Amino acid sequence: MTADSAADESNDNILLDEPSTADLRAKVTEAWREFASALAALVPTLAPGAHVDVTLDPTASGTGLAVYSVSLRVLPAGVVEALAVGNAELPEGYRMDRATVADLVALGWSPPGVLPGSGDSFGLSSTQAKASSLATIVSRTLRDVYGAPHPAFLVYLVHDENDEPIESAPLATARHEPGIGEVLDLDDLDDLDEEGLSAALATAADDVPLEERVRTVVATMTKTPVDQLQVDTDGDIGIRAGSAMVFVRVRDNPPLVDVFSPILTEVEPTEDLYVKLSELTNRMPIGRLYIAQDTVWASIPVFGRNFQATHLMLAVQVMTGLADELDDRLHGEFGGKRFFGEGDKPAPSKQPTEDHRTGMYL
Repeated sequence: MTADSAADESNDNILLDEPSTADLRAKVTEAWREFASALAALVPTLAPGAHVDVTLDPTASGTGLAVYSVSLRVLPAGVVEALAVGNAELPEGYRMDRATVADLVALGWSPPGVLPGSGDSFGLSSTQAKASSLATIVSRTLRDVYGAPHPAFLVYLVHDENDEPIESAPLATARHEPGIGEVLDLDDLDDLDEEGLSAALATAADDVPLEERVRTVVATMTKTPVDQLQVDTDGDIGIRAGSAMVFVRVRDNPPLVDVFSPILTEVEPTEDLYVKLSELTNRMPIGRLYIAQDTVWASIPVFGRNFQATHLMLAVQVMTGLADELDDRLHGEFGGKRFFGEGDKPAPSKQPTEDHRTGMYL
């Protein structure tokens, strides 16, 4: 080691030992430890045929069209098979390099196609008796390989062999997708006429492509013919909500529907803003707020597997109300530009006493 590299390492250690930084690292580490512990406790309780799907929320994580996920399936005799997304399932620009693939193999994953039935995914065979070790591998895969900054960016679904949801204890701070129907009452949809609601529910049949189901639900809610929906070049459906814009995006692998909104753009990512977004997210029954570069986003993911039209309806209704309220509130406090806020200008930036880069997990 050279003198310069030794000095650099010493400076890094000093930074990591700085109280606020060290405390943040400890909190994130503990959150992952809690997630792994909860997953290890869950796996032995599942009957043969049960699945656990864990997905890094692509909207909240800023991974764009790339969807990183791990799926566990319980087989007879306590065997557990796991699949992790491989390069063939990722768009160009998000595929893993050789070093990253080597990291997956080092964790215990077999390359795609080696484990029978794994297809384009990395495969791993374990047992319920080794749930603790398996949970550690899954956690490290999501954190170290797929880049999940915090378990709060994970969305999970536990279901049986017939895709029926299974009630389970929470996986730490990860979000349980079926909770959307448990937190909000269907009476919230009283602005929809019964005929339209029935049509949307009927179109949610499993034999209809997910994209078609989603478009029918959104068209029903907005009272717009399906062929007149506002769809951009990325295939995202746009819904105006006052001064805000809400988008609905359908992803195929794994089946997932993103309901998201760019609340503010050209906003300065200060510590005060991170704290505010954390506080607001903690008070939200579903969804989350986060900042990526200079844009504040709101996101509510809905699983496409065992798709429920009412879940998407609630997500859209919550997001349209939330986005239109929050863009005004946050703009007044932090400046930036609203989607339809003509003439908006950034507010004068606040001068923090210290530059704490708290990380987007908040």
